[in-house]
Amino acid sequence: MYSYEDRIKAVELYIKYDKSAAATVQELGYPSYKMLIRWYKEFKETGALHEKFTRSSTYTSDQMKAAVNYYLEHGRCISRTVRAIGYPTRETLAGWIDKLVPGERKIRIRRGAMLQFSKEQKKDAVIELCTRESAAAAVADRHGVSRVSLYRWKKELLGEEKTRTMDGTCKPPVPDDRDALLAEVESLKKEIYRKQMELDILNKAAEIIKKGKGINPRELTNKEKAFLIDALRMKYQLKELLRMTNMPKSSYFYQKEAQSRPDKYSALRTEIIEAFADNRSRYGYRRLHAVIKSKGKIISEKVVRRIMGEEKLVVPCRKKRKYSSYKGEISPAVENVVARDFHAGAPNIKWLTDLTEFHIPAGKVYLSPIIDCFDGMVVSWTIGTSPDAELVNTMLDEAICNLSYGEHPIVHSDRGCHYRWPGWILRMENSGLTRSMSKKGCSPDNSACEGFFGRLKNEMFYYCSWQDVSIEQFINELDSYLRWYNEKRIKMSLGAMSPVDYRRSMGFAA
Repeated sequence: MYSYEDRIKAVELYIKYDKSAAATVQELGYPSYKMLIRWYKEFKETGALHEKFTRSSTYTSDQMKAAVNYYLEHGRCISRTVRAIGYPTRETLAGWIDKLVPGERKIRIRRGAMLQFSKEQKKDAVIELCTRESAAAAVADRHGVSRVSLYRWKKELLGEEKTRTMDGTCKPPVPDDRDALLAEVESLKKEIYRKQMELDILNKAAEIIKKGKGINPRELTNKEKAFLIDALRMKYQLKELLRMTNMPKSSYFYQKEAQSRPDKYSALRTEIIEAFADNRSRYGYRRLHAVIKSKGKIISEKVVRRIMGEEKLVVPCRKKRKYSSYKGEISPAVENVVARDFHAGAPNIKWLTDLTEFHIPAGKVYLSPIIDCFDGMVVSWTIGTSPDAELVNTMLDEAICNLSYGEHPIVHSDRGCHYRWPGWILRMENSGLTRSMSKKGCSPDNSACEGFFGRLKNEMFYYCSWQDVSIEQFINELDSYLRWYNEKRIKMSLGAMSPVDYRRSMGFAA
């Protein structure tokens, strides 16, 4: 049934695969295990195989062709073909297929799935096999084939190997396209090297210059590129890093020279740091620029902003939930006379007031100020540990004492209970002051006063530790800040002057 060539090929492959019948049958598709062992015993005893069949085939050539054609036309499944036409055995049909149409028979891999691989897939698997650092079985598993099939692909691509002799010695194959494979391996190594360099550049950009990993290194500034290249020069060549960052060599060395130059802003840098500290670390770049400019120095705001960034001079800012003094409609509300118009042409025309709370470990402190809409000056204020009527009434009494004859400002507040108690209303009426109230729950109606509280807490309260500060110490610190706010803190809307200096310049104060 099997030709002499088929039988001797099976025996030689059986010897080559260290007498593994499973591997031999899996690759050839024939014969059965018992028949292969019988052929090997005959070869071992006699040194050859008989050249004639022990029995003649019972199938004609037409039957063979019909079976093979059915196999090719109906999904190339040997078992299905045998069931459909009723003959022959699966091993016999496999032999017919290999004889009549070589290379057209599907080989079932170990997992039981029928797979076909393209030439490129086979080539990739063979390249990995030739350059592997792990076992061939691991390479085969990664590509979804058996180890035997992997070596068969290698033989097909690189040429026939010399058959192992009986003593097991063999010579390594010398494929014709060995140089091409080595060149491709070298190309892949270069590609891996380049990808690793790209990854290192992105990681360093995120680490050193605080750029995200999604940025394009070619879009960085030359200064940033120079820092990046210096950080990676111990690992990569300079010309490679310059090419990856798209930076001319001359630009790189210019940046290196610029880094070694003395800082031309060293004196200004010290002055900015001192001005920032002197003003309670509450001035941004605009106010610091105004402070420097007031000393007769001409410098750009951008320079001040850059130096602040380099020196990490950051003004802390955070929002907190404010204290609410609303207790319900305990007395009739009055009209909103201010109507969100917080501008005044002179002092003591429009006043704003409200209460705010400071919660420190030692307890709670409350501030009640009156703000003048003319320049934002704090006209009067009281500080206490209880938000009661005495706190706000005392503040109002002090503010009234500062009024000149004929001055009767509008006093705008929210709908808190303090501004609806009899004591407050009586003082307003006796002094000829006009009451004005926001709508219920409408903070924009008193936004100018709310803005003052926001600046106050951002500059003086938030991001400061009050752990070991007593109530009395905190009150003194708050009072000191309010005096500094009136006398020294500059406002850009006032021409970079404090409220007191602005009133003097306008002739409203001595």
